[in-house]
Parts: sequence; C-alpha cells; structure tokens
Amino acid sequence: MNKIKKGLLVLIIIMVVLALALSVYGYYLKPKYEGNVDLKNIKEETTVYFDEFGVPHIYANNSKDAMVALGYVHAQDRLWQMELIRRIAPGRLSEIFGSVALKNDKFFAGLGIEEASEIAISELDKNSQSYQLMLSYLEGINQYMDVGTSPIEFQMLGIKKEKFTIKDVYNIYGYMSFSFAMAQKSDPLLTDIRNKYGMEYLKDFGIDGSFNSTQIKNAKENPEEYSVISKSVAALLEQSPVPPFIGSNSWVIGGKKTKSGKVILANDPHIGFSQPGTWYEAHIVTPDFELYGCYLAGTPYPLLGHNREYAYGITMFENDDIDLYQEENSPTDSNKYKTPDGFKAYEIRKKTIKVKDSVDVVLNVKVSRHGPVMNDLIDGLDKNKPVAMSWIYTQQRNQILDAVYSLSHSKKIEDFQRGVSLIAAPGLNVMYGDAKGNVSWWATGKLYKHNKGVNPNFILDGASGNDDIKEFLDFAKNPSATNPDWNYVYSANNQAEAIDGFLYPGYYLPEDRAKRITQLLDPKSNWDKESVSEMITDNTSIVAPVVVKSLIANLNVKSLSKNEKEAIAILKSWKGTSNLDDVAQTIYSKWVYFYLKNTFEDELGVDGFKQFLKTHIMKQIIAKQIDNENSLWWDNVTTKNKKETRRDVLSKSFNETVASLEKQLGGSVDSWTWNKVHQVEFNHPLGKIEALRKIFNVGPFEVSGTNEVINNQMFYYNNEEKHTVDGGPSTRRVIDFSDIENSWSILPTGQSGNPFSSHYSDQAEMYNKGKFRKMKMNKGEIIKTSTKLVFIPYKK
Repeated sequence: MNKIKKGLLVLIIIMVVLALALSVYGYYLKPKYEGNVDLKNIKEETTVYFDEFGVPHIYANNSKDAMVALGYVHAQDRLWQMELIRRIAPGRLSEIFGSVALKNDKFFAGLGIEEASEIAISELDKNSQSYQLMLSYLEGINQYMDVGTSPIEFQMLGIKKEKFTIKDVYNIYGYMSFSFAMAQKSDPLLTDIRNKYGMEYLKDFGIDGSFNSTQIKNAKENPEEYSVISKSVAALLEQSPVPPFIGSNSWVIGGKKTKSGKVILANDPHIGFSQPGTWYEAHIVTPDFELYGCYLAGTPYPLLGHNREYAYGITMFENDDIDLYQEENSPTDSNKYKTPDGFKAYEIRKKTIKVKDSVDVVLNVKVSRHGPVMNDLIDGLDKNKPVAMSWIYTQQRNQILDAVYSLSHSKKIEDFQRGVSLIAAPGLNVMYGDAKGNVSWWATGKLYKHNKGVNPNFILDGASGNDDIKEFLDFAKNPSATNPDWNYVYSANNQAEAIDGFLYPGYYLPEDRAKRITQLLDPKSNWDKESVSEMITDNTSIVAPVVVKSLIANLNVKSLSKNEKEAIAILKSWKGTSNLDDVAQTIYSKWVYFYLKNTFEDELGVDGFKQFLKTHIMKQIIAKQIDNENSLWWDNVTTKNKKETRRDVLSKSFNETVASLEKQLGGSVDSWTWNKVHQVEFNHPLGKIEALRKIFNVGPFEVSGTNEVINNQMFYYNNEEKHTVDGGPSTRRVIDFSDIENSWSILPTGQSGNPFSSHYSDQAEMYNKGKFRKMKMNKGEIIKTSTKLVFIPYKK
C-alpha cells in the first residue's frame, strides 16, 4: 500500500513539474507586449501601446522608426505565418513539410512569380519613400528574428531562420494575386463540356454574361482532356497552408444617406479561413502621418486602411486575367512550338526544389510566348499537347509596391486614384470614402480585348495568333463610379455595367448579395454605424425563397410522406434567413446539393462534378437553370430508353433530401436546425494532427449565415453530416467619419498567430455572434487600456 502511495506521489510530482515546465516554456514563447527593447537602426525612442485585443498603436517621431517597430511587432505575433506565405510562390514548402508539399511547390515554382518579382525589384526607385520604408519594415522583422524567440512551429519542424528580403515581399503579393484568379478553375472544365457535349449544353451556364442582371453601375476537343488542370489547381489552393482570396462585400454610403451627413464605409473581404487569420491590424502615428491598417503577413503597407481623412477597402473584381493556350509542338522537336512566325524554341527555366529528408527535385519548365507550360507543372496532362498559362500579373509591369504605398499615403482623392491605376493584377474593386464627403469605387487591373468571336472561357488556340490579346485598355476604361447621383457605391463580386458597349469577361458571383445590398441601401437615408453593422452581418437571401418556389412548383406532391409534407410547409413560409435556429436553410441546402448532383453528375462524372461544385459558375447556375424546363441537363445520359424531366430530377432530389436528413438528424423535422450542420473551425497547418488540434486550432463554433448572403459563410454543397465552413468574412470593418476615433472592426480569431498569446483567439466568440470592437485612435483612451512596449535606440 505504501509503495502504491509513494508511486502515486512520484507520479503527481512528475506531473506538477511537467506542468510547471510547460507553463514556463509557454511564457518564454509568448510575444512581449510590455517592457523595454533595445532596437538597432532607429533614431529615437518609439512607443508601442498594445490595446486589450493586442492591436499595436505605434507612436514614433519619424516614419522609418515607425516601420522598424511595425516589422518587429508584426513578426513577434505572425512570424510563422510570414514564413509560410513567403515560401509558397518560390516553391519552398517542401523544405519544411517534405514531399507532401511537392505538388504545390512544383506548380508555384513554375508559374513565373519569382521571375516577375526579380524584374519588378530591378525597376524600383531605390531612393523612393515606398522603397526606403519597406527596408525599414524588413529591418524590424529581421531584428526580431535575431533577438526574439522562435515560434513553436519553427522548433517542431526544425526551421532555420533566414533574413526576410524585398523578394519575399513581392513573392507574397504574387501568391495573393494568383489566389484571386478563377480562369484556371473554370476554363478547362468548360472546354471539356463543350468538346464532349457541344455548345448547347453551355447555354444554361450564362457564360455570355446574361445571368449578371444586377450589375454594378458606372458613372461615366476531346472530352476530359483539360479538366485535370481545374482539379489540380483547385486542390493545390485548397491544400495551401495560406488560404486563397475568394470574394467580398463593400459599400460606401454618401452623407446624403447617413444620419450624421458623414460618409460610412463597410468592408468584409471573403477569404478562406485559417489560423492565424489573414489580417494583422496596426495603428501608426508620427508627427506628419497617421494610419490604422490591416496588413498581410510580411508586407509593409496595408490593403485595408483608414485615418482621419479617408478610408479604403477592397473586394475581388473577378475579372478574367488568365488565359490558357493550347500550344502545338514541332513534329520533329518537342522543344519547339508553333507561332505565327514559324516554330520557335521554348524558353527553359531550371528550378531546384529542396525536399526535407529526401533528394532535390529538378524541374525544367518550358515557357512559350504565352507563359509557362502547365504540363510540366501538373500531373495527368498529355505531354504532347502542351497548355500554356498567360497571366497578366507576370506579363505586365509590376508596380504593386508603389500602388499599395500610394493607397496608404494619399493626401487627396486624385493621389489615391493614381495608386489604384498602378495595379495591373490582381483585379480588385477598390472602395473609397473620405471626410470631405467623397465616395468612389474603381476596378483595378490591366484589362484587355481579344478578337471578336474569341471566347476566353475556353482553352484558346496558341499557334495561329488569332486568339492572342489584341488590345490593352487604358485605365480610364476600367469600370468606376465617383459621387454618383444615388449616393453610394458598392461591390459584391457581381459584374459591372458595360463600358463603350463592352461587358468585361470574368468569373463573377451571382446576384444574391448584390440584390440584397441594393434592396437595403436604396430606400434608407438615415444610416449610422449601428445599422451598417447589422447589415454587414445580415443572414437573408432574397433569391433563395424564389428558388424554393421553383423547386416546389416542379415537385411530384402525390405521394409525399409526413416528414416530406412538413418540410414543404416549412420551406413555403421561409423568408430566406440562415439563422442558427432555422430549419428551412438546412432543408434547402441539402435539396440544392441533390438537385445539382442528379442534374450534372451523369455528364460530368464524379470528379468533374466535385470540381464543378467549387466554381463560381455553379453558384450562378442554380436560380436560372431550374427555370429552364427544356435544359439538356435534366436527362440522365446513363439511363437507356428513358428521358428524365425536370419534375423527375427535382422530385427524386427532394425525396433523397428528406431521407438523408432523417438519417442524419432524426425523424423530427423541427429539430433539423441550421446550427447542427453549419459549423466552422479555424485550422492551423499543424492542427491537422489530432493530438495538436486543440492546441493550434480555434473552434469549432456553430455559425449563422450561408453561401451568398451578406454574412457569406461559405461551404461546398455536400451530403456530409456537416456543412463545414471553409471561408467567409476575413474581417468586418465599419468606418464612420462622424466618429472616426471609434470605428469598428472584428477579426475571426485574434491578432496573434502565437498559440501562447492571450490574443490568439480572443475575438472568435465575438466574431461568430456578429459583435464588434473599437479601432481606437484616441491616444488618451489607448494609453488607459493598453500595455506599453518601448523601443530604445541600441547603443554599443
């Protein structure tokens, strides 16, 4: 008995010692939010106040000292995220993750982002303020790497610290730009459908722009040959440790429509969820400059920001800035390809990818006059039928650093517009409002035209030159609106109106959010911060109830079960909301999945259908195709001697919906509430290991909202037990010029990417409840609610 007691005592002592050791270790790894730090290359003492949510408020006597401090505090909270995102474009994830990341590395290393970065850097004005302040920011990051503690992820994966460089900054912008694009996900799939079934099958897809009825107003060959591209690129972006940009909402309300007579800006960029999240907030104050911004990891200037004079945000334009070209190899030399001027040699780029615990992989990438050949980067493509990717980002002059500097350092609206004009790619809708009462919106990107009759939704002919870009448009032709008569501007990734009769091609999202935004904005003229914050978390679709009516109208109601009748009754009274206690949203989402599956999977195949579910085209098609009784897609091509009708497909889909929900959630329809199936977990790359999940991941949480409502909590339609939300508002911001010091924001999880920080997940519950916190700008209030970290010039 004594031995047992002694054993238990020893065990308890060991556990206590271990707990203490872990506690000390965690404390050692925490970011430093107070005290003094000696810092090189700053001229004067610089003070950083960290508010109760960990947002740094940097007070410096000059801009260079402020940027060194910004780099330092950004690194101590987000160094792991910085490390990941800088490795994607040059193909360096395999160095830390091993061969599991090799496909990702091969693809991105071959895209040409690194080469484009080198050219852009060589053209920079080394004496410009944008360049000099970037160097100061990098200096701050690198000083933290020298003296700060290594993130736990570095220690677990054995990552050696390397200095951050200008090239890293450009490579980060390059990855961001590629993640905006949709052509590589959609064009190959559409080409295969056309080649296998003909153009008649594509009439239901609205690729002529006919589905985009709610437009943003301006104020001035062989089947399944190409779909491997769609599948591969989509999978790579999904598996990337840094999530892609997807969509967004923003609206800027002029003073004539607000209670105070002052401008209000709202913005919530939609990005794939991850932990840590996309944005790092920071507030900088110097004697001649002030800005509160949202920064991407490893970048010196914010893409979202505001000060006392103006505010800005972004959404995705969704324009087409990637074209895929079928090249034609020489019959006698596979290193040559056909051009309008005869056969020419491919450029060969040699890339070496280092793989952890394995041998290096050498990649020889062929590059045609259009761009890199995808066959060298993606498995499964016929090597004898090369497809090249033409991407505006790597082909046009890259001025992204000067552009984002201008956005964050403008003195007047004309300066800001000039900064917008410098962005060749990605395509963005840049939203703007200021204290003088101006509201504006500009579409960025170097827009272009092909010959008449060329459809860039398909793989194009690379050999003849007939499908090449024929004209680049001047920025003045980009869609825009400044101070329109209707007193607001907005974007929800929907298509802009035609300019000079030209409707710019792209991969626009359906009109659901746009319709809801205009429905709410148009009649009301007393907007304030509170009502705008309610609107930005709105869960109502005005399109879904219309779709439900069409579904029910085409249902065979003669032999419905008790639960089926009850489900129909609930749907008939539904107002299109997706609140946690809604039942109709649960039924509707499952019915949409089975409708899509029973309509399209027979033609597309299992893999093709899965890819189709991940495209914007799928979202566009739902409301329109259901109304087309004569659609060719209703017939199941795998059944013989029978032609299925719309009624057949929709009735079968409804029967399967109810049966699936009965199995999943039980026999009581009233219990099929949305909170049971619609959930989010913010995943860290190391959280995929079950033993580490609770340490690194945040959640899960029940979450309201759904696809294509303003509170756009996105998931892929499926027949799983859960609709796992994988993307949504990456921040919600409400900037009110009548009370600029108390504008509102919220992040999905928290400011810090360090799991030992108290700010790792302290905003998560607020975010999921639709709540906000202040973006403080009043120094007195900041000092009262903050810890204080002082950077002191280093003296030898």
